[in-house]
Amino acid sequence: MLIRYKKTFEKIAMGLLSFMPSEKDLKKLQQTIKQYEAVDNWQLFLWKQEDIIGLIGVSFPNDTSMEIQHISVNPSHRHQGIGKNMVKALKELYPEKTFQATEDTAEFLGKCDFEGILTQGRE
Repeated sequence: MLIRYKKTFEKIAMGLLSFMPSEKDLKKLQQTIKQYEAVDNWQLFLWKQEDIIGLIGVSFPNDTSMEIQHISVNPSHRHQGIGKNMVKALKELYPEKTFQATEDTAEFLGKCDFEGILTQGRE
């Protein structure tokens, strides 16, 4: 189940974000969390089954599109379709939005072969 990030989930979110290669540095990680907390058009979601095991972060560059900035799953829960489920849940939450990937998320989303998601260098 997809849930919106709250400040009480900060440590869990930082732990999950730290699995992304671009977020290994603590200062960068803290800046990223602050951006999700402070910028209105950036939104972080967590994936909860029994525990919180994944996250997906998006930005809304305009009224018609959504860019997937971050996607991470706890390593002990990978290869179970959780990443795909998070993207599907977002598509259900925002059916009117065109989805785009960043350089960091394009490889994963390309492997998932989601219809209607533009990845870097592909149309």
